[in-house]
Amino acid sequence: MSRLKLIILSGLFAFVFLQYCTQGPANSASEKSVVETSISNQEPFPDFGFMLSPKQYGGTVFKLSQNFPTVVPSDPKPAFFNIDFKTDWRNYLLEVQKYCFEGNTEVDFRVENNSKRAWYHMPWQHYTENGREGFHGLTKEAPVKAQQLAPTQMSDSSGAWAVGFFNDVAGYTIGQVWKDHNNPQIKNMSEGFKEGAVLFKILFLSMPKAEAEATVPFLRNGIWWDAFATYNFKQKTRSQIQVGLIQMDIMVRDSRAPHGWVFGNFQYNGAMNKANPWKNLVPVGIMWGQDPTINVNASNPKPTQTIINAALKETIINPDASELPATHLGWNSRLNGPVDNPMSSCYSCHATAEFPQASPISPLFNSDTLAQNPVGSPGWMRWFSNIECGTPFDPSKAVSTDFCLQMAEALQNFETWKKTQDGLFATQYKNEVASRALVASKKEKAVNATNEVRVFSLQRNQ
Repeated sequence: MSRLKLIILSGLFAFVFLQYCTQGPANSASEKSVVETSISNQEPFPDFGFMLSPKQYGGTVFKLSQNFPTVVPSDPKPAFFNIDFKTDWRNYLLEVQKYCFEGNTEVDFRVENNSKRAWYHMPWQHYTENGREGFHGLTKEAPVKAQQLAPTQMSDSSGAWAVGFFNDVAGYTIGQVWKDHNNPQIKNMSEGFKEGAVLFKILFLSMPKAEAEATVPFLRNGIWWDAFATYNFKQKTRSQIQVGLIQMDIMVRDSRAPHGWVFGNFQYNGAMNKANPWKNLVPVGIMWGQDPTINVNASNPKPTQTIINAALKETIINPDASELPATHLGWNSRLNGPVDNPMSSCYSCHATAEFPQASPISPLFNSDTLAQNPVGSPGWMRWFSNIECGTPFDPSKAVSTDFCLQMAEALQNFETWKKTQDGLFATQYKNEVASRALVASKKEKAVNATNEVRVFSLQRNQ
């Protein structure tokens, strides 16, 4: 049986180990002392889960921004709250993008160095085989099918890698849930995120640069990041590669939205050739509802043009073909980005955010669910209904994480790790060991807690 081995760097990279935690009884007095670490003196969350060894790399590594606000920020709302997102959607999106970029593009989105405003990351994204890598904190997101991006794109093996950010208002809520690192409080999500919370994510394509520029024209003049990742989405063994910027997603907790959230999306277009290449991310559109009465089965998985559905009243798509490259959008032309599923939408995926995750984010991801909820049926349309912010997708089975899939994933990752106890202490991070985990037995986990250099080593049966 194969095993996934993950490694979290420390010591030289200023990584500090997340204390072993469980709600079950300790096996010994020494283990109990590890479990009962006080909240005021707890270890930081791990920064990442996959990276080269220090011997192979001595540059800058990803640092989790986790000093969450302990009180609700009192700063005035950003300027875009003065813009009507329905009548002036483009300006609204560009102002949100500006807000997200300020202080971040200058530091390559190492947000701990942002001198303009504070941004934070979601903890517990390092875990599982899709976990966070150590160059920029990217996680493995979704496969990209042939011709999904352009008619000339024949590769069927690449994928999307992404990193998400949360402003101080959103960071406050994250901090309330994860105040005790060993005992997350899902009850603190009961009111959802506060007005003014801004969440955004930047996504990259794992395709060799020469191939991407040759087969996906809008990726020329691109932004390329180093990543400890894979070109082939199905491959598990990672290496240092380059990935290209392709998409940006935004979510704003705005009470003017009928159901609490405004979604926006941007697609990279190198043909714009802006002096600041980050501004080559051009608006795809905006969404504040799902138009739940529209159930015609229509999609555009291999786009040669962007198909706009004029019947939609809660989605606006950029009509400028000279700015927006041909893109598939979502089901029935609802808002979605180029590396997203053409049979879903921004809203439909995020509406399923809950803990525990009782339903898949799309019926397509589970054969039994799809069989019971065929495309366009009333059951299918549950994913395209206008769920209110803070409402669980499965009210009798789960608690809402208020449209935040990263929060839902973080809680699930923590719960899985805690129950399986597959995160153990390792003896020491040895620089001569490259790209492999040091796995210790359960007996070692308390003994090694005082080691000078500690590694959180994760092991899962496949």
